[in-house]
Amino acid sequence: MTATLVAQGLAGGYAHRTLFDSLDLTVAPGDVVGVVGVNGSGKSTLLRLLAGLTEPQAGSVSLAPADAFVGWLPQELERLPGETVAGYLARRTGCTAATTEMDEAASALGDPAPTPRADGLDPADVYSVALERWLASGAADLDDRLPVVLADLGLALGTDLAENTLMTSLSGGQAARVGLAALLLSRFDIVLLDEPTNDLDLDGLERLEAFVRGLRGGVVLVSHDREFLARCVTRVLELDLAQGANRVFGGGYDSYLEERDTDRRHKREHYDEFAEKKADLVGRARTQREWSSQGVRNAMKKAPDNDKLRRKASSESSEKQAQKVRQMESRIARLEEVDEPRKEWQLEFTIGSAPRSSTVVSTLSNAVLHQGDFTLGPVSLQINAGERIGITGPNGAGKTTLLRALLGRQAPDAGTASLGSRVAIGEIDQARALLSGDAPLASAFEGLVPDLATAEVRTLLAKFGLKADHVNRAADDLSPGERTRAGLALLQARGVNLLVLDEPTNHLDLAAIEQLEQALEAYEGTLLLVTHDRRMLANVHTDRHWSVDRGTVTEA
Repeated sequence: MTATLVAQGLAGGYAHRTLFDSLDLTVAPGDVVGVVGVNGSGKSTLLRLLAGLTEPQAGSVSLAPADAFVGWLPQELERLPGETVAGYLARRTGCTAATTEMDEAASALGDPAPTPRADGLDPADVYSVALERWLASGAADLDDRLPVVLADLGLALGTDLAENTLMTSLSGGQAARVGLAALLLSRFDIVLLDEPTNDLDLDGLERLEAFVRGLRGGVVLVSHDREFLARCVTRVLELDLAQGANRVFGGGYDSYLEERDTDRRHKREHYDEFAEKKADLVGRARTQREWSSQGVRNAMKKAPDNDKLRRKASSESSEKQAQKVRQMESRIARLEEVDEPRKEWQLEFTIGSAPRSSTVVSTLSNAVLHQGDFTLGPVSLQINAGERIGITGPNGAGKTTLLRALLGRQAPDAGTASLGSRVAIGEIDQARALLSGDAPLASAFEGLVPDLATAEVRTLLAKFGLKADHVNRAADDLSPGERTRAGLALLQARGVNLLVLDEPTNHLDLAAIEQLEQALEAYEGTLLLVTHDRRMLANVHTDRHWSVDRGTVTEA
């Protein structure tokens, strides 16, 4: 089915706060719309509105045809207790809901004394519609397609059938691939994707790109992965929180960047021209007033009381000066007011430095580490002070196990591992687990940086966009992006000479990623960077590159 989604005059937010309004968007078959904006600008809110999960503050969302199948993949996988992979996939593809709807319609159809429906519809018509939706969802052959897709994605999850594995037992990378499987198995007419690239390795990213480019239906997606955006989107919707505006840019992502920068430059130049002209006119009017006042005072001093001609001439001169002042003020009033472009909040930070560590930072010698059924090694590596090392590899290849061994957090089962002296570790882990728990964010932060006073902690967190409504909330209640920014604030607060970043771009907005790249360029200590962000790998200088695959580490 070909379907079109239309949003008109849409406004969205939460409580009494409006994040965006007057938003118009049409998503036709073949459109891939990328939604960009700083964290908190309403990107996820917009997707929920388009999915019909929440009601807009104003405006409307319509579908043509009205029964079009809209699918939404949220930013964080919801892992329900006791839910299997198969159960999750059936739920996320809409097959579970479609099956329930059809079963209820069939039961009503077979009821010898059915209760009249409030909408007056005939049970046979209701069943016919439910059956069509069940078939459209792909529920009829989901059980046949599911194991094929899981095997193709490399999800051989233990000895049991992969589909019977509990979602709560999966690693972040495995869960990301199950999320990708939900997309590949879905048969939506319109697809809404919220950060689908999170935790995907390079192979998963390529599969996702092929899926999005191959869809006949419309797509609206939110992503921080600049290369993914550049390869997939046909239009860009920018939610500009600073200006309180939204705009759709034609063309792809790179075209959007050029047009956005040109547009911002022209707005700044237009304002500067207006401000300069207004300041000139105001200055000239002030001078005219001063001349007029001075002329009157001089005339009163010099003119004899009986010299009527000179008094008349002086009065006429003063009137002329006053007229010039009025003309100047009229020109100022007629100026078309130009609002000064408001500067967007930017994550500007530096990475705190610690005294230099020992020359050898970390060493593994024929180290072997077991993690369940997985084995890393034997591996022999040495990290020297000041080295910048990029680490890549598929999900489940052993990158996180390697980091634990290098940082002295997991002793090898064979071989040796040693951490150098005076090593001050700063880390953004993949799970963002350093700042977590039920304690308020400010308290958790103070516990990790005891030298900072409470007021200093709050001031620092505010620089990272974490204000009063954030610092008093439990760390676990913060969004992934907010926890990531809190982790970056911790890097600035503490001295670091070994920086370990495990998928640092996950959940950060595009502007914050660019700021992180700039901070990494200025950082002079040792760096271990694990990322699948292709543009970050290209933009951040590294001296060495390790590739991890199936428990083996090679230097590329």
